[in-house]
Amino acid sequence: MFRKAFFFPGLIALMVFSCGPTPPEPETADTAAVEQDTFKYLVESFADKKILRYKAPSFEKLSLQQKKLVYYLTQAGLSGRDIIYDQNYRHNLAIRRAIDKVVAEYQGERSTEEWEQFLLYAKQVWFSNGIHHHYSNDKFTPGFSQAYFEGLMGAVGASLEPEALRAIFDPAFDARKIDQSGGDLVKGSAVNFYDPDITQAEAEAFYAKKKQSMDSRLSMGLNSRLVHNKSGQLEEAVWKADGMYGPAIREIIGWLEKAVGVAENQAQADALKLLIEYYKTGSLKTWDDYNVAWVKATEGDIDYINSFIEVYNDPLGFKGSYESIVEITDFEASERMAVVSQNAQYFEDNSPIMDEHKKKDVVGITYKVVTVAGESGDASPATPIGVNLPNADWIRAEYGSKSVSLGNIIEAYDKADGPGLLTEFANDEEEIARAKEFGGLVAKMHTALHEVIGHASGQLEPGVDPSAALKNYASPLEESRADLVALYFIMDPKLVELGLLPSREAALAEYDSYLKNGIMLQLRRIEPGKTIEQAHMRNRSMVSHWVLEKGLADGSIVMEKREGKTFIDIRDYDKLRTHFGELLREVQRIKSQGDFEAGKNLIETYGVQVDPEIHAEVLKRAEALNIPPYGGFINPKLAPVMDESGEITDIRIEYPADFTGQMLEYGRVYSFLK
Repeated sequence: MFRKAFFFPGLIALMVFSCGPTPPEPETADTAAVEQDTFKYLVESFADKKILRYKAPSFEKLSLQQKKLVYYLTQAGLSGRDIIYDQNYRHNLAIRRAIDKVVAEYQGERSTEEWEQFLLYAKQVWFSNGIHHHYSNDKFTPGFSQAYFEGLMGAVGASLEPEALRAIFDPAFDARKIDQSGGDLVKGSAVNFYDPDITQAEAEAFYAKKKQSMDSRLSMGLNSRLVHNKSGQLEEAVWKADGMYGPAIREIIGWLEKAVGVAENQAQADALKLLIEYYKTGSLKTWDDYNVAWVKATEGDIDYINSFIEVYNDPLGFKGSYESIVEITDFEASERMAVVSQNAQYFEDNSPIMDEHKKKDVVGITYKVVTVAGESGDASPATPIGVNLPNADWIRAEYGSKSVSLGNIIEAYDKADGPGLLTEFANDEEEIARAKEFGGLVAKMHTALHEVIGHASGQLEPGVDPSAALKNYASPLEESRADLVALYFIMDPKLVELGLLPSREAALAEYDSYLKNGIMLQLRRIEPGKTIEQAHMRNRSMVSHWVLEKGLADGSIVMEKREGKTFIDIRDYDKLRTHFGELLREVQRIKSQGDFEAGKNLIETYGVQVDPEIHAEVLKRAEALNIPPYGGFINPKLAPVMDESGEITDIRIEYPADFTGQMLEYGRVYSFLK
């Protein structure tokens, strides 16, 4: 699974989604680099989402060669944008193209309620890379009629096949992108990794047989769609230059080849060449070779993530979603946080997990704070704030891993924040004061511990493949494991000794925050009557409710009602830390041994169900604050400056402020699949 952190693990999460009053209409023109005190981070809000911008000041400090490298890598990432739409659902590309054409070309009345509802639907689709919500997985409900939409398409010369129209307007048809409600995981999910007529049993049997004839270390099924061939037999349609998604992949390759020519060093160039070879051949062996080379390429100011990586969107945990992030090292911030990776062995040795599950020699961890220069695929518009790769456990054990914190993304959230949720849900003034003083710091510390120590910690027992053994519970359990490592060690006096936290008091802010988010605040993302489906949300719910049960029993946590409002009061932070350690020990055991039933029990008992009374209360209290629970970003635009001979003499960075405009531009420029 892709080790990814989103911006809501700690108390800062309470403030991340605070945008205050309804923002003004978005600007319609691109804006070049703006002074810090006038830069507009919050652009617009719609439905349950807000649109932000982020700055990339590190870009201006790069040499021309480095700017070219960033530009080529960003173009490579954007060239695969169509892929994530198609992976998310088989009709997404056709629907998006029809929507794009209508928004760009329709000359009729644009002030009616139905037009406003259509534009809202369009923005929802752009934000989620398809017609299903990026987090809940539920299909969007159009607030306009099919007749109206067909009229819009007719006016601009667009059309859709009957099944694509049904996908938009029939609420029961392909209703969920990923369905984990207990039926057939494959047939019940609309995600486009399997032919619609393939069952879960068929897919699992196919990969069980395949596993017997291939190297067990390879990432089986990562870069392919499972299909029925003309003879009715199952086979993999591989995503490669001369295979599925070929036109987009060939564009990606072209930009990566340019990137090789301006690489900062030989190790970086060699890794890029292996990524190109992987895209050409689809060889999973080459994918592993590339990841080893990429992990070893630690010198230079520029790095990137590009390919089929995250498996959260596959209900069986095999298929990687396409994504790209291009990164510039923030040297000052990275130097401050390097001490985390330098002390990785201390954390491993002092972990509460079983001795046989501890690594005797933690190797190769690198940690950087980076400035994002561009994102695409499953990382955009909604983005993580931290990433730890590669995913293959054997590579991590033998060669190490890279962890990054996306510093300017976190900064953009901070700049757009307000205090509304904190003030409403904090237990008392002491907690509010602690959050204001330490919240931002401990949120960054949690992310660092989650990514650098959490995902890199622990070892498997011989012969265990946790992804295959734990199935659809593998992802939430892995995220729980990383969160628990962060929660356990953020209270360790070692962090104060190392200068990472100013005092024990700072760590308390993270405990305050985490429980409120896992038990209450993240419920803003759930519709009444629904259960929790998304892996990160299941993780936070499971951890929070498990320790809440223990804390209520021993008095270390109290839940109080005051004037009809529920508040969480932590009475003994040291006992709470002990509970986090106990749960970490069990979750690590489950992963190390591949204990499916125990993992299922944890997630289903504590991570899935929603308390309807608490849920209703949270929604009511949050409604008055007008704070969208989800955030996404408009990317900067990199514009080459050329001389008369066509040579690039500079790369200019611009900051568009129009979400609709960027989505339409991307649709025009980077649409390579039919």
